[in-house]
Amino acid sequence: MSTHRIKGAGRLTPARTARFTFDGKIYTALEGDTVASALLANGVHLMGRSFKYHRPRGILSAGPEEPNALIDVARDAARRQPNVRASVQEVFDGAIIRSQNRWPTLGFDIGSLNNLLSPFFAAGFYYKTFMWPREAWAKLYEPIIRRAAGLGVAPTETDPDHYANRFAHCDVLVAGAGVAGLTAALSAAKTGAEVILVDERADVGGALLFDTSTMIDGRPGYDWAQGVLAELKAMPNVRVLTRTTVFGYYNHNFLGLVERVTDHLPNPNRSLPRERLWQVRAKKVVLATGAIERHMVFANNDRPGIMLASAARLYLNHYGVAVGSKIGVYTAHDSAYEAAIDLKKAGVEIAAIVDCRAKPGEALVSAARNLGIEVLTGYSVVDTAGRLRISSMTVARNGSTNHRKIPVDALLMSGGWTPSVHLFSQSRGKLKFDAENQRFLPNIYAENCVSVGACNGTDELGALLAEAAEAGGGSLTVSGDTAYGWTGGMIGAAEGAGKETTVKAFVDFQHDVTAKDIRLAVREGMQSIEHIKRFTTNGMASDQGKLSNMHGLAIAAEVLGKDIPQLGLTTFRAPYTPVTYGTLIAHSRGDLFDPARKTPLHGELVKQGAEFEDVGNWKRAWYFPRRGEDMHAAVNRECRTAREVAGIFDASTLGKIEVVGPDAAKFLNVLYTNAWDTLKPGKCRYGIMTREDGFVYDDGVVGRLAEDRFHVTTTTGGAPRVLHHMEDYLQTEFPDLKVWLTSTTEQWAVIAVQGPKAREIIAPLVEGLDLSNEAFPHMSVAECTVMGVPARLFRVSFTGEVGFEVNVPADYGAAVWKAIWERGEALGACLYGTETMHVLRAEKGYIIVGQDTDGTVTPDDAGYGWAVSKKKPDFVGIRGLKRPDLMREGRKQLVGLLTADPTEVLEEGGQIVANPNQAKPMTMLGHVTSAYWSENLGRSIAIALVAGGRSRMGETVYIPMKDKTIAATVTDMVFFDKEGGRIHG
Repeated sequence: MSTHRIKGAGRLTPARTARFTFDGKIYTALEGDTVASALLANGVHLMGRSFKYHRPRGILSAGPEEPNALIDVARDAARRQPNVRASVQEVFDGAIIRSQNRWPTLGFDIGSLNNLLSPFFAAGFYYKTFMWPREAWAKLYEPIIRRAAGLGVAPTETDPDHYANRFAHCDVLVAGAGVAGLTAALSAAKTGAEVILVDERADVGGALLFDTSTMIDGRPGYDWAQGVLAELKAMPNVRVLTRTTVFGYYNHNFLGLVERVTDHLPNPNRSLPRERLWQVRAKKVVLATGAIERHMVFANNDRPGIMLASAARLYLNHYGVAVGSKIGVYTAHDSAYEAAIDLKKAGVEIAAIVDCRAKPGEALVSAARNLGIEVLTGYSVVDTAGRLRISSMTVARNGSTNHRKIPVDALLMSGGWTPSVHLFSQSRGKLKFDAENQRFLPNIYAENCVSVGACNGTDELGALLAEAAEAGGGSLTVSGDTAYGWTGGMIGAAEGAGKETTVKAFVDFQHDVTAKDIRLAVREGMQSIEHIKRFTTNGMASDQGKLSNMHGLAIAAEVLGKDIPQLGLTTFRAPYTPVTYGTLIAHSRGDLFDPARKTPLHGELVKQGAEFEDVGNWKRAWYFPRRGEDMHAAVNRECRTAREVAGIFDASTLGKIEVVGPDAAKFLNVLYTNAWDTLKPGKCRYGIMTREDGFVYDDGVVGRLAEDRFHVTTTTGGAPRVLHHMEDYLQTEFPDLKVWLTSTTEQWAVIAVQGPKAREIIAPLVEGLDLSNEAFPHMSVAECTVMGVPARLFRVSFTGEVGFEVNVPADYGAAVWKAIWERGEALGACLYGTETMHVLRAEKGYIIVGQDTDGTVTPDDAGYGWAVSKKKPDFVGIRGLKRPDLMREGRKQLVGLLTADPTEVLEEGGQIVANPNQAKPMTMLGHVTSAYWSENLGRSIAIALVAGGRSRMGETVYIPMKDKTIAATVTDMVFFDKEGGRIHG
């Protein structure tokens, strides 16, 4: 094993090893190592290159905030993922690890020439550089920029792994399994609450993984954490999810979690998903997300070997790895002293502790000096040296020009701790600025959640334990003690940041943003932190500014002479850490990416030779060609037959919603424009639904089956949005109404039989119902049986002919369809598809929402003003309909068009003008919404939206096409059976 492992240190088992490669070289790790700890154990500090300057970079942290060590992890050619954080990815036997963003090698990267050219790549250069000559953008600049973009290389082969998705509900979700999270989870669990505890690491404990000086309930902190974990896992009401990140906090306590299921396993079971997406709804959320240590901003603070003090402490105390043999420490916070003390006790030489404060905590200073560590208070690190790894640090007393060079092979730094308020902010909570400690803390909550521990600014252990126990809702009592209290911290540029025109003092490591870049942004006129962020790209890397945001704020505030809160705060957006596409997509790929929905009658339609079209996700029968027929011939035959005999149509795709409850009629009254309390059971009514703005949203026939039950139909494409629309209003505007909504679209197979012989076709199959006009007139509905199958029979028509829609349970749909078709075929009927349906409805002037309407059409514009109740005091859209613009003369209205040449079929979408000879750009009157050849009329017909359409009856309008102009006469929309007698049979 490598000499960088310290015997007796850490918690990993030396006997359990794993072999992996990094850039082709074989290394040995211990089971439980991350890639970062394994490489450090083997003396490897150089792990990547920065994005812009290609500067050598090493590991900076030990957690998800890592900006430097982004690697490519593979099992084989197909199982490969770029941009993985080395500090998070666990090593597995056979892992193939590669560095990124370098060529030809990590040690010798041609891209590092950018570092020499850095004066030309100042912040914002891309906004000014690529503007001339204009022609060079497409041929030169854009191709180069696109090739340079990104860090890793995306896989090209199909991902052979699979991903899972689960939904869960709980009483309490605890995000973070450190001291606060474990305490809150145990407190909540002991009340009997259903608890989900989530932590992104493989091991629970949070800071206890590196902190060896904390005692809780008389035990070392880490041992206490393992005991609580065992207790929680033994409780049936608790689910513990390790290797799981809460990446998003959304409305109504809905949270997104990603669980890394097999990324750490050498030979994962093929039945297991690689990752699992959890979508959790929690009654209460406890945020115990801790705090993130800040780096120090000084000259050349980015060399490999320079890292956060807490990271070095974790690598030592958990992984048993010394990050160097002669280590320097640069700090503005007491916590770094404990890292130095732990390393010194483990036998590692500490060259010096450089503290920029004049008076740090006395107890820690004394402890360090008692171990023989040199402590330089009131000093700063002003520079470092070393090419591929740090070799020395240069220190100076604050304000002095006398420098001292100290040889080191690692440098630890700590600027203090930033509360991790990302999830709180995602929940739309408002932050407040703690000026004394220079940090933002949770203030105003938007969700039922509570922040505890370090993320809430609670630093003292006793207060933290009490706060967490209370947050869990139980009466748990936990006591704890730490060896040292921590003080200090700073944000912004330290003494060693140097002159702003020459020194690279990095604020954002991944995007190579320096202190001088922030200052330049301010000089260029940027005053809002959001503008500064975009000008410099500070905080826009994959770490989302976890390390850089506070430093950037402080530097900008200093230059502007403002307090930090005056600059504002950048927006914390989901995801908290990057989430793979595979996790988000889960099973929705390949054939399931955009799955085809098929009706219960699909197999029968295939047998009958149907040609299909895609309507949304549905496969719908388009037309039924016979031998020798093209589409036009088939549709013409179907249109004639449907009007002369009968046509049979699969209408199963119609949206269907069951509205049930004592307030069902009252609910529909406020959702639709017309009245429903007057509709008697056994009757149907056509209804129009508008949005708040008064424009048509959907339409359909609604049947009242009983006083408290309605069968609502919607357009095929509108079913999900109408249900969402209903649920939205029921839950937010009318929660007092006793109504239940259920989608039944796929529960019913619907067979429409339309035409003069429709009654004759279905009558022998319907049991227990008189189908005569007197007993069952148009717009009736009844529950009955068809061939012994429970059914709902509607007397409705979308063709203007006698019509019935037979609704039977989906499982019986095919059998009933076959029986009806057998009857219909014997009587000379035909099957027809969606194209014929469109022609037949257009002949009668029936509209299709989404085709004849475009989101700006009111019921009156569509010619359906009669469907808007004049008596109802309120419904969704009533105020919108009263807006002056929606009541003015000259609005676009739906009308019919008949072309001067009866054989000329207009193109849908064709623009309409009054004078084809007017100067361009022409004044458009509207456009054609539907256009067809009508075999029953022996001519073309069309429906159009035309300005002032109903006042233009008999006028000639023109439709300019590419090669000609077509004249048409404005008519009403009813082209066939204007008296409407055929529908009553």
